Amino acid sequence: MAVGVFDSGLGGLTVLDAVSRKLPDVPFVYFGDNAHAPYGVRTHDDIFNLTCAATERLWDEGCDLVILACNTASAAALKRIQETWLPPNKRVLGVFVPLIEALTERQWGDNSPPREVSVKHVALFATPATVASRAFQRELAFRAIGVDVEAQPCGGVVDAIEQGDEILAEALVRSHVESLKRRMPQPQAAILGCTHYPLMQKAFQESLGADVKVFSQANLVAESLGDYLARRPEFLGSGTRSKFLTTGDPAYVSSKATQFLRRQIVFEAA
Repeated sequence: MAVGVFDSGLGGLTVLDAVSRKLPDVPFVYFGDNAHAPYGVRTHDDIFNLTCAATERLWDEGCDLVILACNTASAAALKRIQETWLPPNKRVLGVFVPLIEALTERQWGDNSPPREVSVKHVALFATPATVASRAFQRELAFRAIGVDVEAQPCGGVVDAIEQGDEILAEALVRSHVESLKRRMPQPQAAILGCTHYPLMQKAFQESLGADVKVFSQANLVAESLGDYLARRPEFLGSGTRSKFLTTGDPAYVSSKATQFLRRQIVFEAA
């Protein structure tokens, strides 16, 4: 009954932590493609091919349902995966859906015309590839009108987090927030559009100010996954054991993962 969780690196551990708390009886297999991180500077074809390879590896572990706990992969590859590559007995889900549900206060299955929502000025912080894809704006436009989205590509933040350099990561966050606020001085809400960024949520909130509502994905994804599996239990796969897989050096990745989550994490070679 295992479920797969995929990310280009360590950021998806924020999602894994939340879904594990929400669904403690479900084994989760985490796959970090650390050897090829970060994805945010790669081409869409690269991201598609790497994401497909990781997904197939998770299928081998008995995970019929795979969560792309990576905004870059969700933005650049998910639609193509679902439309051109996915067999009918498997499911691959992204992390944009719960975020847009929360922001627009409507359920994903609600196909009524787009309508006015209370939030009008939204700051989006994401990797360069996610920003370039405009996937967030496209999906938001199907559901809401009159929302101004200002996107800030946050170069360097993922690299600093993956290297365990919190001081550099915090400095980069402050710089990116300052850059965005020059274009949108008073955002009402901010989207942390990368699963690495919740590790820096305090820095984002402090830089934005207490009056800006910061939407982070991990808990929203956990709630959505719980609801999805209650409706579609047939996608609980045959896997029985939780594990952590990486394409990088298992000892190094384990050390950084343990540092981030403040509990021991042991990765195996993928």
